[in-house]
Amino acid sequence: MVMIRPSPSSSLPALLPAVLLALLLITAGCTLPGQQKTTLNVVVAGSMIGPSTTVAAEYMALHPDIDVQIEGHGSIQAVRQVTDLHRPFDLVVVADADLVPDLMGGSTPSATSYTTFATNEMVLAFTNQSMYADQVTAENWPTLLSNPDVRIGISDPKLDASGYRALMLMMLAEGYYRDAGLFDTLAGDHFDPPVHQVRDGTNRTITLAPVPRTDGRLVVRDSSLFLLSLLEAGGIDYAFEYKSVADEHHLRSIALPAAINLGSQEALDQYSTVRVDPGVQRFSVIGAERTGTPIVYAVTVPSTAPHPADAKQFAAALINATGEGRQNWPAPLSPVEHAL
Repeated sequence: MVMIRPSPSSSLPALLPAVLLALLLITAGCTLPGQQKTTLNVVVAGSMIGPSTTVAAEYMALHPDIDVQIEGHGSIQAVRQVTDLHRPFDLVVVADADLVPDLMGGSTPSATSYTTFATNEMVLAFTNQSMYADQVTAENWPTLLSNPDVRIGISDPKLDASGYRALMLMMLAEGYYRDAGLFDTLAGDHFDPPVHQVRDGTNRTITLAPVPRTDGRLVVRDSSLFLLSLLEAGGIDYAFEYKSVADEHHLRSIALPAAINLGSQEALDQYSTVRVDPGVQRFSVIGAERTGTPIVYAVTVPSTAPHPADAKQFAAALINATGEGRQNWPAPLSPVEHAL
């Protein structure tokens, strides 16, 4: 509290106008005591926690009447906070734009539209302590990671877009590196029960068990961000991560060819030949099977958002900030609004 006391030689009535003016200047632009802030609840894909937190701080500095709360999950889990758990989020941000029409559309949609605004690519992340860290390259990583002493980490493909994209990447790598059986060596044989590709011409599909388990050679965590502490502690040697996440956390990484990194619009036809079915029956009527596509982020305001107008304003700030040349963020993409 700021106290303003009159000078002993001054009369109180003469000072009152000056005191009132000073108090008005001190409180100008601030939230008055007892004035309620609007809490904006935003759920984001794990790879957007850093960028969205940065934008939230900048936004709140310009809008002191708004309190932005950020919560991070895998992209599928982020959507389910609204569709299954019925939590009152104002904004949902996912790392796979297709999840919005697939999981929030249908006969009773959970939103009316969504906006695509950013892209990313998959990389192979590691540290100086990783096995073969001084040898691994974009050419030999399939061979080195096939060694039985190497531990590989991915996020849960049932919960996180990064997880099913890691599996897609390994499927695509078989053809690119002409290494038949690479997917089984890196991942498929390490699930319990084993997961193998079913081929239909040039298309390949894998279906996960309802409750898949893995051995110590392949490690699965709920979100790609949960792999980071494991990687940095030496619990795994390599993790398939988004480039922005690896850069943000100062990890070493191998840039992968556009034909397999899911970051190129030109490689759409190639990506679409691989599919991952999470094996979750309750998703079967709304698009359980994920098809390989270029990585595209999307933001949507749920129909149940408590503060839709404020949510749209913050969404615009987030979209605009992504295009400001910021380092270690998903790459900007011209925003496009899509109806559901």
